[in-house]
Amino acid sequence: MPELPDIVVYIEALDARIMGQRLERVRLLNPFLLRTADPPISAVEGRRVTGLRRMGKRIVIELEGDMFLVLHLMVAGRLRWNLARGKAPGRIALAVLEFASGSLAFTEAGTKRRASLHLVLGEEALRRFDPGGLEVLEADLAAFSARLKAENHTLKRALTDPHVFSGIGNAYSDEILHRARLSPVALTSQLTEEQVARLRDAAQVVLAEWTHRLRQEAGDAFPEKVTAFRAAMAVHGRHGQPCPVCGAPVQRIVYADNETNYCARCQTGGRILADRALSRLLKKSWPRNIDELD
Repeated sequence: MPELPDIVVYIEALDARIMGQRLERVRLLNPFLLRTADPPISAVEGRRVTGLRRMGKRIVIELEGDMFLVLHLMVAGRLRWNLARGKAPGRIALAVLEFASGSLAFTEAGTKRRASLHLVLGEEALRRFDPGGLEVLEADLAAFSARLKAENHTLKRALTDPHVFSGIGNAYSDEILHRARLSPVALTSQLTEEQVARLRDAAQVVLAEWTHRLRQEAGDAFPEKVTAFRAAMAVHGRHGQPCPVCGAPVQRIVYADNETNYCARCQTGGRILADRALSRLLKKSWPRNIDELD
């Protein structure tokens, strides 16, 4: 799922291409994408783009008349820019927004239709899409600590909860926790002040670094390689590969459709965390410490 760094770079690319442009036509190629009926989607045609903003992991396109298009890419949704108006990228295209400067395609790979598009009228209606998470890059230590400890959760859950922190998902939470040298299953209520400060600093550095990295990667082009798995990441998506800090193999916890990646030596004092499925299967054969794998 595109997270804060990806969404920021998407918005910057859109700003350079559609700000001030009139949305000439909306081609809805999959009716399940649009989740609102009033106002009708045709109401945006002919209106000029007056602003772009991020709301958590959502992209908001502001149009004349106090109208807002709210795009939620979810796991497999992506945006594609084409200078040739009207051209849709194959079967994965869900909608195409046509401007004089080019066309913006909203795509989604796979068969699960999770991505969504809403059209709402007015700021009050728009606010309903804001989960209220704290903007980490703007938060001082007191605000970060208060939000982190408002409820007792594991660090992984707290970081990825959109009601707690804005724009952080599975990938960057792994990277943040590795940078902070903290266990994903540590409880927020049990963190020391030093650990909270370390976590906030790591979150700000990781998000800023990756935003800069993705910005540099895209350059003046529209972002094409938007993925949760990048070779330069420290632990996310790197199960079994060496940790870039200590060289120990990266571990994982698998649950549902997600997984948490971490370094046992750097983050859990060498302890290998129980995987819900595999550890039950192996029982006594399940390794308890990273050194047992050597």
